[in-house]
Amino acid sequence: MDVTRPSRPHLRALGLATVALTALSLTACSASGSGDAGGHTEKTLSVWMPGTNQTEIDLVTDTIVPAFEEETGTEVEVTFVDWADISTKLNSAFAGGTAPDLFGHGPAAAADFVANDRILNLDDYVAELDAADRDDLATALAGGTVDGAQYLMPLSLQGYLVMYDADAFTAAGLDPDAPPTTWEELRSAAEKLTERDASGTITRSGFLMPSQALARQQSFTTLLAGEGGALLDDAGTKAAFASNEGVSALDWFTALYAGDDAVSANLGEDYLNAPAAQQPLVQGTAAMTVQSAPGMTQILAAAPDKDLRVMPALSFEGGDPAAFGGAGPGLMINSDTENPDLAWQFIDYMLSPEVSTEYTEGTGSIPVRASAVDSDYATGSPVISMFLSQTEHLVANPNVVGWTQVRDSLDKELEQALNEASPAQDALDRAAAEADKILSANG
Repeated sequence: MDVTRPSRPHLRALGLATVALTALSLTACSASGSGDAGGHTEKTLSVWMPGTNQTEIDLVTDTIVPAFEEETGTEVEVTFVDWADISTKLNSAFAGGTAPDLFGHGPAAAADFVANDRILNLDDYVAELDAADRDDLATALAGGTVDGAQYLMPLSLQGYLVMYDADAFTAAGLDPDAPPTTWEELRSAAEKLTERDASGTITRSGFLMPSQALARQQSFTTLLAGEGGALLDDAGTKAAFASNEGVSALDWFTALYAGDDAVSANLGEDYLNAPAAQQPLVQGTAAMTVQSAPGMTQILAAAPDKDLRVMPALSFEGGDPAAFGGAGPGLMINSDTENPDLAWQFIDYMLSPEVSTEYTEGTGSIPVRASAVDSDYATGSPVISMFLSQTEHLVANPNVVGWTQVRDSLDKELEQALNEASPAQDALDRAAAEADKILSANG
C-alpha cells in the first residue's frame, strides 16, 4: 500500500502497475520539469521515500520538506511507498519514464541499480563536502559505496542488539548489571529465564532472535560474524558462509527453537514488527529479544514501568563482537534526472547536522553523524547512546550485484535448517552453490 498526503496537492499517489523485480535493466528515461504553465514553481523535485511509518511521513511532509521549499524556492513532490512495493514500482517507473529525481532504498539494492546505470555516481558531490563533514559521516558513507564509489547517501544507521528485562534477570538469580558478553553466556542465561507450563510448552522465551523470512538471514549474519566467518570472499565473487563457522552459527541458531531444552518459542513469527504494546518484552512472553533502535525506543515508551536495558554486541568465545547493521536506507539520484544539482541539494539538506538530528530523533533511528553522540538526543536515550557506542561492531550485507538474489536463496535454505528439515551443512552447501551461480552470472 502506498502512503500519500492528499492534504498537500504536490504529494502524488502512485498508479503504477507492478512488474517483475528483475526488470531493472528496462530502458527508459525520466525527468522532472523545471517549470510549467500549471502553477509549478520554477524548480520542481520529485522524491520517493520507502516505508509507511506515519511518524516519518508527518515529519518529512509537514516539517522538513516545507522548510526546504521555503529555503530554496523549490516545490518538492514526495511520495511514500510501502517497502514491499518500492522495487517493483521503481522498475515500472523506469520503464514508463516516470521515475523520480531521487529515491530512497536500502543499501542492498545499490549495486543492482549501478549495474543497470540507474543512479548517479556521487563522488564529486561528496568531495565538495567539508573534510570535517566527511569524517563525521564516514561510518554511514562507507555503507553507500559500490566498488569504492559513492552512490547512496544513508539517512540513518541501522542495527540490532539484545534488549533484556532486568527484573526477569534478578528473579532468575542473574545479575542485570553484568549481562552476557558472549553468545554462550546468553544461551546459559536464556535457559534460566525460559518458563514452561505443566505440559512443557514455553510460556516465556528466554531469548528471541528474528527467525521470519529475510530477518533470519540477518540473524544468521550476526552469528556468523560473531564466529569469525563471512558471507562472501574478499573479492565478493564467491560464497564463504558454507564454512565451519557458518555451520556452527546455524546450529546454534537452530538449537534456540529445537529440542526439549529449547529457549525460544514461535519459530518464524515476526515479533519485530508487532506494535510496541504487543512486543514480547512488554507482554512478558520473552526475557531477552533482538531489536532495532526504533523498536527499542517504542518499547520503552510502551512500558515505562519496566526496567529494560540494552546489551553491547556479543561474540562467540574467542571471537569479536558483531551485530547486523550499518548504513540504513538512504537516497540515490536517478541518472536520468534533469536536476542532479537540485537533487543533491536536497540530500545535502537532509544530512545537515540540524536536519539529520531532527530526522533521526523523530524516527527513533541511529544518527549518521558520529558527532551526534554528544547530542541531547543520544545522551538522553540509553538506546541510542548504546547503538552509537557499538557502530564499529555493526556488520552489513555486501553491496555486490546480485546480492538480493543471493540473500533470498540463502534465506530459503536457512528456513529448512531452522525447521530441522535439513542439516546445517547441507543447507549452506546448497545456498552457496546457488550463490556462486548468481554471482558468476552477474560478475
